[in-house]
Amino acid sequence: MSGGGGLTHFKCSLNYNRVVARRSDYDYTECHTVENKRTYFITGVAGFLGSHLAESLLKDGHRVIGCDNLVGGYLDNVPVGVEFHMADCLDRAKMADIIRGVDVVYHTAAYAYEGFSVFSPHLVTQSIYGATVSVVSAAIANKVKRFVQCSSMARYGTQPTVPFTEDMECKPQDPYGIAKYAAELTVRNLCEIHNMEYVIAVPHNIIGPRQKYDDPFRTVASIMTNLMLQGRQPIIYGDGEQMRCFSFVDDVVAPLKRMSTDAVPVGEVINIGPDDQYITINKLAVIIAKLIDFKLAPIYMSGRPQEVKYATCSADKARRLLDYKTTVSLEEGLTSLIEYIRTRGVKPFLYHLDLEIVSDKTPRTWRDRLF
Repeated sequence: MSGGGGLTHFKCSLNYNRVVARRSDYDYTECHTVENKRTYFITGVAGFLGSHLAESLLKDGHRVIGCDNLVGGYLDNVPVGVEFHMADCLDRAKMADIIRGVDVVYHTAAYAYEGFSVFSPHLVTQSIYGATVSVVSAAIANKVKRFVQCSSMARYGTQPTVPFTEDMECKPQDPYGIAKYAAELTVRNLCEIHNMEYVIAVPHNIIGPRQKYDDPFRTVASIMTNLMLQGRQPIIYGDGEQMRCFSFVDDVVAPLKRMSTDAVPVGEVINIGPDDQYITINKLAVIIAKLIDFKLAPIYMSGRPQEVKYATCSADKARRLLDYKTTVSLEEGLTSLIEYIRTRGVKPFLYHLDLEIVSDKTPRTWRDRLF
């Protein structure tokens, strides 16, 4: 991995199936040394959450292996030092080969397209349920010690009260949420049968640098920011009174890391994210516009079918078991996202996925490619 004293970064070769080392000038002198160095495997390592998690683990002195198919991420998100494989999680044989010698698996990869899943259910559910079964099967076969499954707040669906707590009956109401919950159940079932430790993490509405912002199918904060920085008005579905909390990525990474080392969270489902800044989508647009100094006049369109109106999760269990705390405010997190997009440059939206079902219920933003 190194030559002549420098750590190396693995980049894909032209066929994207092998890794090629190049020297990096990244300074690892401030990395923490650890007595119990582990080998981690992160799916979705070129994505938003996966890349931040990988970077933090590398700084702690661990070995990090990762894979991605680049549908939901950027290749240059992959941190220097990661042993990167261009691979799809559905390829079970490839997963089994990559995971050899790994101590902990973080399964962060997913086509995180909740609303879109109503109109492309086969694509989305295959990428979530099928991929999870592939990765957990490969992990068990390789005798991995612990498996951390990243689920979704979509598992809860519509509940009589908010915030959502982990003991609520799950009522997912779209193919994405159904697939996420089914994946959870399968991870739990297989891990308990084959004696592999597991934790189910439920992060929600994460924001920050490296977030994919040219994707018209997700996520609301990055879509709004990319539009406004182009001088274009944001499009809001329904009346905009849907309510959400937003998590800054660093505040999600910290408890995720504890999930791989601490004994307490094993076998638990744990929400990760703030429960104190609960705002409407209308208010989110106002905050972004103010930070950008943009004259806001949103365009309203029909609501998306099966969208949960009021959705936020309680962080009480994460605070109790993982010392979870919010260190970055919503405004600070959005500022970081805005500066990232400004620095990288605004982009036209890439309609890179096909609609399987087109009907009068399909949002015009997708059917007519309005972004």
